[in-house]
Amino acid sequence: MKRVRFLCAGLCVLTLGGRFAAADVPGRASPAHTFTVTDGHFALDGKPFQIISGEMHYPRIPREYWRARLKMAKAMGLNAVTMYTFWNVHEGVPGTYDFSGQNDVAEFIREAQQEGLYVILRPGPYVCAEWEFGGFPSWLLADPQTVVRSRDPKYQAPAARWLHRLGQELAPLQLARGGPIIAVQVENEYGSFGDDREYLEQTRRALIEAGFDSALLYTADNNQDKFKGTLRGGLPDLPAAINFGPGEAQAQFARLRELRPRGPFMNGEYWDGWFDHWGSERHLPDPRQQSVDLAWMLGQGYSVSLYMFHGGTSFGWMNGANWDHEQFQPDVTSYDYGAPLDESGRPTTKYFAFRDVIAKATGIAPPPVPATPATQAIGPFALTESASLWDNLPTPVISHDLESMEDLGQAYGYILYRTTLTADAAGDLGVDGLHDYALIYLNGKLVGTLDRRLAQTRLPLPKGLRPAKGPHPAKGDRLDVLVENAGRINYSIELRKERKGITGSVTLNGTPLHDWQIYPLPLKDSSSLKYGSAPCAAAPCFYRGSFNAAANGTAAADTFLDTAGWNKGFVWLNGRPLGRMWTIGPQRTLYVPGVWLKPRNNEVIVLDLLGLKQPTLSTRREPILDAAGPGHNDP
Repeated sequence: MKRVRFLCAGLCVLTLGGRFAAADVPGRASPAHTFTVTDGHFALDGKPFQIISGEMHYPRIPREYWRARLKMAKAMGLNAVTMYTFWNVHEGVPGTYDFSGQNDVAEFIREAQQEGLYVILRPGPYVCAEWEFGGFPSWLLADPQTVVRSRDPKYQAPAARWLHRLGQELAPLQLARGGPIIAVQVENEYGSFGDDREYLEQTRRALIEAGFDSALLYTADNNQDKFKGTLRGGLPDLPAAINFGPGEAQAQFARLRELRPRGPFMNGEYWDGWFDHWGSERHLPDPRQQSVDLAWMLGQGYSVSLYMFHGGTSFGWMNGANWDHEQFQPDVTSYDYGAPLDESGRPTTKYFAFRDVIAKATGIAPPPVPATPATQAIGPFALTESASLWDNLPTPVISHDLESMEDLGQAYGYILYRTTLTADAAGDLGVDGLHDYALIYLNGKLVGTLDRRLAQTRLPLPKGLRPAKGPHPAKGDRLDVLVENAGRINYSIELRKERKGITGSVTLNGTPLHDWQIYPLPLKDSSSLKYGSAPCAAAPCFYRGSFNAAANGTAAADTFLDTAGWNKGFVWLNGRPLGRMWTIGPQRTLYVPGVWLKPRNNEVIVLDLLGLKQPTLSTRREPILDAAGPGHNDP
């Protein structure tokens, strides 16, 4: 299938009496520690060392839960965690950086070290990860001539600047300087994207200049069988990790031995689950095969990094999208991934199966598995206030031609295009370059939708839609095209064109339409909406309500917001952008961390593009992530 990431962690094993013994992992590393490649093996302080790692992403886990997730990693028998850094999280505005609170990536790494875990760092700048635009900030697309993941100076300059700033935070945490970072990845699965060796060299130099000169550099790639005689995304003098899924371990390592017979032999991502797209089935690969693969790799002395150990949640607007066989495939908000630790941090049967495999392979008894707090169910409760989108529009931008979100400095959310027709409204409306989902209105009445997933670009417009006060000339009809950014593509060369909104033209019977009022709708501040107690006059509508949460010890318990009965839209909780909802599934519930709840008066705001007569919500103790299958399209 497509990519999914899997990082490496070192490989190498100390063989004692026919049994593998991983070196001790101290809670506090000293500057004297080293991590190198010696005689085709990884070596920690000169001794062969096998890393057994798992991937976790700090933005997908509430900061208050970082420590608990890391303890669970240690209790499964892992001795390292693998992690990306996400450029768009830290530099939402060019030159302005945020490493505070949820974005304090250095603290995540320090907590990993305190739990006795080493760290494999994957700084990108491109990371994929089923994350919005592969971790790139959307403003890179403001200039349509900028070519990301290339030697283009318009890309290289901000990318190097980002890595330099990241280095100020994380370079002091390399192993040789007293931290837990033992390895740093150069770019990310570049062989699945291109073959410009000089671009890879530039990325390596940028990392070294940023201060990542005290950890082992390496590359990681999948699809080795496609590139005969070479690791297309590797550099000849760096260790190369290989990424693959269930059932592929023996064949992939055999291929690596052909290409790099002297080693080291590392698995960079073992895909122990998969991600989900809106309108498709949930992906749950066979856990028995995964246990067999893991046991075989550990038994061979290979290093392993599970992708994912804990997936978490792509909160807010941060889900990415794939581009597969010319089809746009936006990802759901949940990144549960079928991982050993589920979306809310609870161990699964896979967790315990992997724990047994690791303990048997290493001969090391892991720490006890920490207890996890109970979840809660709440409701139902009514959302008694409503606000029509049409009553909350900002001041428009006036433009003869269409403008994309990036043209207007907008990253996420929705954008509304409005014009007055100068010809008969009946006919074929064409929207070329729709990114990604559009609702079409004539005189305020919804006449249809277009969906990029389904390659829809044309909509027949009916005749005779007029306001209730009476007919008027067709050429005076108001056309509104409301477009949703469903998540930028994070994989394949198609990501270079991922500007959002309408990137082409809107035509009526083949004639381009001009003279637009354009309303950017990033929806950053849901508190500014003007609500009333009466039912919403016209969809799309915002609905607001509140609920109380039960205490679980000193904090509220986790729960899962059930969106059954709703259509398509977005949810905020206590001002936080929680995630997307869509009746086509497969995801039906949204994870609500207990640490984001208050004992009383938790505010929920839901944007429903089609509107509801009696909006109510409830929460569940368990998630529903497989509510629909293939063939379920927009109602």
